[in-house]
Formats: sequence, C-alpha cells, structure tokens
Amino acid sequence: MIAKLTGVVDGVGVDSVVLDVNGVGYALTCSGRTLSRLMGGERTSLVVETFVRDDRIVLYGFADNAERDWFRLLTTIQGVGARLALAILGVLDPEQLTHAIAAQDKTALIRADGVGAKVAARIINELKDKVGGLSLGMGGTTAPAPAKGGAPVPAPGGNTAMADAVSALVNLGYGRSEAFGAVVAAGRTLGDGAAVGDLIRQGLKELSQ
Repeated sequence: MIAKLTGVVDGVGVDSVVLDVNGVGYALTCSGRTLSRLMGGERTSLVVETFVRDDRIVLYGFADNAERDWFRLLTTIQGVGARLALAILGVLDPEQLTHAIAAQDKTALIRADGVGAKVAARIINELKDKVGGLSLGMGGTTAPAPAKGGAPVPAPGGNTAMADAVSALVNLGYGRSEAFGAVVAAGRTLGDGAAVGDLIRQGLKELSQ
C-alpha cells in the first residue's frame, strides 16, 4: 500500500494532481485545501491513502497527516464517502473541523458542497465524543486531537465561562466555530479560571489577528 509519495507536480486539475515520481506519474485525488498549496514544477511530498476497489486502485493525497487522519475518520460515517470527506476538508482545515464539531456548528459543515443539515448533524453526533473534552459544558482541561498529527487543543478551565464567552462573540456576529476557536486560544493564553470578560477580550484579540 502506498502511504507517501514525493515527486514533482506535473499538473494540477480541478480535484486531482499528477505527481511525477522518478518518471512515473501518479494521479492523486485531493481536497481543495491541498490542491491550493501545489504548483506545477515544484517538488513536494503528499501523504497518501490508498483505496483498493474491485476495478481500480484510487490514491488520495493530503498535505499533512492531520488532514489524512480526518479523512479516515469522516469516511467511517454512514453517508460520508471519499468525495464528501474531501469537500469538507476543502473548506475546513483539521483545527477548524475540530472546533466546528466541538461547538456543534452545523452551519460550518454545511459550507461544504454536498453536505446538508442531516449529514452535518450525523457527523457532529458521531464525532463529538472523539474530539475529547472540547464540547462545551464538558469537564476536563485538555482535549486531545482526534488523530495522530493534530496537536492537542487545551480547553480553558471553567466551561461555563467558556460557553458564556462563546455566546457573547456569537452575539457580536462571529460564527459559532470561529468564536469557539478564539475562546479556546484565549484560554491557552489566560490559563485556567479565566473570567468571562477576560476570555471575551482576549478572544476578540485572537479574531482580529
């Protein structure tokens, strides 16, 4: 099974890339996020997931391990095939996807082409426990990433304060997962036990960067 390829980008298509590895061209289907990083003629490495089907072998390429691991996780969900998983990863990077699921932000997931409200709800329901203690209202001070390759995401102590800070930022017009990510980052900076007002102020600083 092919797990990684390093070569020269021979051509970038709408949803795939041809990677020239020592004179052999490998066609890899990729997310929009990965494709946006590739340029013809440049040497690059892609992490690969190999699907063996009855009539062919399909290679999926990813910019990093975190994206590949999320692809694996998403495709375990009923109704989410490879195409839909890539569409999701094309609009949300691994950290944004973690925040969207932890914040139960269906709107963020629906941004992906082909993802409706029912599928978004199913993704959140099946994966919310796999993103550790990130979900609002849960205890714990550390939330590990869902797979290898993603960095742990600490959650600030005092989840009531965190929830209130997120609600405040949402009321100011920010998206739920965007607000959640900013408050998580604020919690990292301020430490456990930060007050709501401090989380809001630091969250706004994070959002302005």
